[in-house]
Amino acid sequence: MNRKRCNWRWVSLGLVALAGCSGADGEPDRDEDQAAVAAHPRFSGQAAYELVQRQVAFGPRVPGRQGHRAMAAWLEEYLAQRADTLVVQRFTHTTVGGDAVQLLNFLARFEVSGTRPILLLSHWDTRPVSDGADDPEVRDQPVPGANDGASGTAILLELADMMSRTPPPRSLDLLLVDGEDYGDFAVGKDVFLGSRYFAANLPEGYDPEFGVLLDMVGDRNLDIYVEGNSNRLAPAVVDRVWNIAQRLGFGDVFHRSTRHTINDDHIPLNDVGIPTIDVIDFDYPGPGNRYWHTPEDTPDKVSASSLDVVGTVMTRLIYRGM
Repeated sequence: MNRKRCNWRWVSLGLVALAGCSGADGEPDRDEDQAAVAAHPRFSGQAAYELVQRQVAFGPRVPGRQGHRAMAAWLEEYLAQRADTLVVQRFTHTTVGGDAVQLLNFLARFEVSGTRPILLLSHWDTRPVSDGADDPEVRDQPVPGANDGASGTAILLELADMMSRTPPPRSLDLLLVDGEDYGDFAVGKDVFLGSRYFAANLPEGYDPEFGVLLDMVGDRNLDIYVEGNSNRLAPAVVDRVWNIAQRLGFGDVFHRSTRHTINDDHIPLNDVGIPTIDVIDFDYPGPGNRYWHTPEDTPDKVSASSLDVVGTVMTRLIYRGM
């Protein structure tokens, strides 16, 4: 591939078998199943899990900390080696408290002439405080972010490696946004910083067909319900992804009902006309969110098989589109 790297600098601102499509009797079509396997590569949940471990090993990926700087350098090298073009958005955000925070978005582009891209995204940063912890003694600790941050990012990184070896049939963009988890969610301040910046500073002429956000998708007890804002703002994209999951035999993971309505990185993209959904398991590990925004969000709470399910759905979306 002819790989390019762009820098935007701103100062102010196979573990699971494919089930195939259904035949006339509603049962999986074996011939179609075999054709599907041959048509595109298999996603590796184990490789994605190892990428979760690699991220957590950097330490907290909180803007301004060493783990954040080290992972940013690693991400830039990893993606530049695999994508056709890597765009790095470097920008400064001034918090409500007046602090200047240095942030980076990474847009890895796999380009096929004459096709509109699909956009897949996740956030790669981690939360600076464990405000979800029951124990007040640990609430000032940063969150390791194995599921909340690293899981979605690991799937995108494994997809990048896959596409560098087996180019996709259409253009595909992978966006890793920074600063999602930085501030105060209760009042909506200093959060979703990378996605808001990207939405306000799109590449010239940028017009993806749709977007899919992956957030908290590695839970060992994976149950992904249709997120309420996604169903309201991008119902056709919800149908597309959930239909793929159903065809692949993952209906017991991708539930058609809605359990939560969440403000997340997909909202700024919908606000600028990019229909984007949030694929998220917000019950981690179940009702009560015992590990979410706590020091317990560690790799042992994440499952390679869960990553494999979501990665396999995304692989089918990329290579077959249905």
